Amino acid sequence: MAEVINRLLRSRRANWSRRMVREAHLSVDDLIWPLFICEVGNKRETISAMPGVERFSIDLIVEAAKEAEQLGIPAIALFPKTPADKRSDNGDEALNADNLINQAMRAIKAEKLNVGIIADVALDPYTSHGQDGLVDADGAILNDKTVTVLAKQALVQAQAGADIIAPSDMMDGRVAAIRQTLDDHGFENVQIMSYAAKYASGFYGPFREAVGANLKGDKKTYQMDPANSVEALREVEQDILEGADSVIVKPGMPYLDIVSQVKSTFNIPVYAYQVSGEYAMMQAAAKNGWLDLDTVMMESLLAFKRAGADGILTYFARDVAKKLNA
Repeated sequence: MAEVINRLLRSRRANWSRRMVREAHLSVDDLIWPLFICEVGNKRETISAMPGVERFSIDLIVEAAKEAEQLGIPAIALFPKTPADKRSDNGDEALNADNLINQAMRAIKAEKLNVGIIADVALDPYTSHGQDGLVDADGAILNDKTVTVLAKQALVQAQAGADIIAPSDMMDGRVAAIRQTLDDHGFENVQIMSYAAKYASGFYGPFREAVGANLKGDKKTYQMDPANSVEALREVEQDILEGADSVIVKPGMPYLDIVSQVKSTFNIPVYAYQVSGEYAMMQAAAKNGWLDLDTVMMESLLAFKRAGADGILTYFARDVAKKLNA
């Protein structure tokens, strides 16, 4: 009897056959487009560390939201660059109903677009020290006092039109406080997409330029140690128990194992954030001719889907949507 040889290459020989056996699929529905807001009217601002990414003034952020709808991108995530003169040690601007993100959400909502708006909840865009929460005289984070402010910030954002509140601060107990505050004020249908496993990563540098954050010190006392994975599952479980509707793992590519573990452990939508440093590295390598940008862009996002992500926050969202729609 002849020896049976498994020839796995048979299914790879033709494009149509590769498509038939493909396990992971990427669609426009998987994309969330992060957008940056600036104060100056009718203006785009370039971000040197993130080629192709811009800050939009309020009027132009509305046009970007319209483009997202036209491309079929389901949701946008908004991040403000708060002017330096409006930053303070306690981040009071976060509670201003007329701050940049709240103005932007009201303007987008007035257009009645079929696009979800995700509002970032944290104090780092508003504090002079760049930390995500309130700090004491020694610079130590004040968890419980910060949670009280974050709940108020989330309410102001819900009142301005946020469809999803996304706390990115990593304070303990903030999901429960936000959920209770939203429910108490009639916003029980506003979702919470928690940054449940957010690591103290070196891949965030370009983002801090984008939002104008001037970080003093580091965030290692409240963001996660890159060495830990079991702790990530504990963080996610806690946020689910407190009322999170979905969770984010951040950064993305260096933490595909965390995406996979979270998805296989919990029955909840899981999102990966392909952060600014990941985006900037690919752009820089492509500029030098070392990588083909379109290829690695699509491959990297497919890797998130293969790992189990239900969706991806990516600065490539517009470009990817155009390719998928072609």
